[in-house]
Amino acid sequence: MTEAKSIADLVPVAKIASMTGLEFMQGMFEGRFPPPPIAVTMGFTGHEVSDGRAVFHGTPEFHVMNPIGSVHGGWYGTILDSAMGCAVMTKLQVGQAYTTLEYKVNITRPIRPGTPVECWAQVDHAGRSTAVAHGEIRGLDDGKLYATGSTTCIIMTAAS
Repeated sequence: MTEAKSIADLVPVAKIASMTGLEFMQGMFEGRFPPPPIAVTMGFTGHEVSDGRAVFHGTPEFHVMNPIGSVHGGWYGTILDSAMGCAVMTKLQVGQAYTTLEYKVNITRPIRPGTPVECWAQVDHAGRSTAVAHGEIRGLDDGKLYATGSTTCIIMTAAS
């Protein structure tokens, strides 16, 4: 499937709610569903997904730089929030949804524009009403740790 260009191109919520979270994530990572528009805008893609885990690859470019010439902290937060949220999504049952309740990012070193990175996330706990996950951003070429993150997500009944 191609990139979504309007709200009409996104997967309907009722269709998403009819699958387990893992089934939906697998469909998205395999290209049967469009990627989230934010990932296209920010320059990262889903690389692999499994039960309780998600991996993204990305390369921040000029358009995500801040005024002082480095990659904006929001880029780190967006890729981490996406990976951690997708990892949580894989734990959901049919009819469930989630949203990020809070997340935290610790930037350990600056990413230079044009540096390819991998962001992985792992679920630590998925209960009836909340889920907790953590993740890392590491350089694909240098293996350096660029940031860590953690999240708490609320689990709820999907809107129909």
